[in-house]
Amino acid sequence: MRRIRVIVAIALVSVTVACGAGALESQPVAAPTTTTSSVPPTTTTPPTALPGPNGTTVPVFQPAYAYGTPQASAPPAVDGLAPIVRRIETDKPYVFITIDDGAVRHPAALELIRLSGVRPTLFLNTKHVEGDVPYFRAFQDRAGARVHGHTTDHPNLQGQGYAFQHREICENTDYIGAQMGKRPTLFRPPFGNYDQTTRKAAADCGIAALVLWTAAVNDGVVQFQAGGKLNPGDIVLMHFRQTFVEDWLAFLNRAKQDGLTPVLLDDFLSPTAPPA
Repeated sequence: MRRIRVIVAIALVSVTVACGAGALESQPVAAPTTTTSSVPPTTTTPPTALPGPNGTTVPVFQPAYAYGTPQASAPPAVDGLAPIVRRIETDKPYVFITIDDGAVRHPAALELIRLSGVRPTLFLNTKHVEGDVPYFRAFQDRAGARVHGHTTDHPNLQGQGYAFQHREICENTDYIGAQMGKRPTLFRPPFGNYDQTTRKAAADCGIAALVLWTAAVNDGVVQFQAGGKLNPGDIVLMHFRQTFVEDWLAFLNRAKQDGLTPVLLDDFLSPTAPPA
């Protein structure tokens, strides 16, 4: 009898274990728990300014043509006269910087332009470029600038005869082309003075447009021909002077303040189709 009870007890234990094992095997597996970090992911925010020379800061702009590609090319000559361009008609927040003469070769100019990422258009006189061709060529080769004509000796062309004006414009254009590897297609008359003879001589020298301006920078101050701020399409004039750093930064800060992005003037006045 005792032996029978032991056998029955063993059988009951076996059944219980088997049932328990089956019950465990039928339990669903819970998904692993996930934890969300309270630390936000790191993001890289583009700087709004970079350190410049002598403790200055250089504003950082949107990439060129972030708002669209160039919309126009140089207007056609009429009656053999090169057209006059004072500003660019554009509905995009673009502004254009030009630098004249070349009388002062400021040692910080090239690196400052490169740091800003802004591509200027240079209008240079032969008499200044002759003193240091590598200095001016570096703006083209290392900073993406474009170089155009501004006469040989910087005379007031207005009222001068055709032969004189043609010589001043053509010889300068030929010289710049030989030194920079690309013949200029734009021309700025010294002092902004010109007449019909200037326009005729320029056209005969292969110039696509005479470029004037709507604002200028002098002694670190932006000066306006009209209104109190820069507007889309404005062409700004500055010079190679001892105040180059102050003037360049004044332009950049004013453009930033007025919500504009500096872009290359040539892309809007090319005598051929603008780049895509």
